[in-house]
Amino acid sequence: MSSPIALRFAQDRAYVALDRPDKHNGLTLEMLRGLIDAAHRIDRNTDVRAVILTGNGPSFSSGLDIAKATSDPLAIVRAFVPLPWRGTNTFQEACWAWRRLRVPVIAAVHGRCFGGGLQIALAADIRFATPDAEFSVMEAKHGLVPDMTGAATLSQLIGIDQALLLTMTADVVDAEYAARVGLITEVVADPAAAAEQLADRIATRSPHAVAGAKRLFDRSWQASARRTFARERATQLPLILRLARGSGKQ
Repeated sequence: MSSPIALRFAQDRAYVALDRPDKHNGLTLEMLRGLIDAAHRIDRNTDVRAVILTGNGPSFSSGLDIAKATSDPLAIVRAFVPLPWRGTNTFQEACWAWRRLRVPVIAAVHGRCFGGGLQIALAADIRFATPDAEFSVMEAKHGLVPDMTGAATLSQLIGIDQALLLTMTADVVDAEYAARVGLITEVVADPAAAAEQLADRIATRSPHAVAGAKRLFDRSWQASARRTFARERATQLPLILRLARGSGKQ
């Protein structure tokens, strides 16, 4: 049986695709574990400079496949237990693993991007979406709340009123609205091509500076000013010393 997560490496890029197209990439525990494994494999490949995250078929992801994912309650309970050394459970790590990577993760979204699928997209660093893409914090429709790191990513990207509005109503919104409130970065005709172009631009920059910027912003975005300043210093000093060593060789 083929994996529901497709991963391939090409030159300085990793391509990850949700690959359950006949189910609009409805998420299963197997898919979540596959996403975590893909992120770990990418992290071990030092040639990778960017990750492009997509969904095969008509949608990025329609969210958790409730019937499939809850068919084994014991497996759900096990997947809900966080690992102490990383502080996330299986559901959360399937998203947050992309934030842990040193390289930028660019999501190319089309079709449905609902529930857990949206939380995966929100964990990417940049999101491009087609004009006809649809978005929803869908969990309330099933009597649930977003628990795949959505509370963290929503709080970074949009205001609390918009987060509550989307979460409490489970409304489906279009790409224009999603871009306006900050759920996505940009609406484009071809998100995959836009992702490639952005990856090309980022590849011209220092990989150490790119990794440093990602780490700095992720760790300080909502921290106090004092803690942010300390993280700025801790991130910048090695970069400056690397630059100085390079200048000294000229």
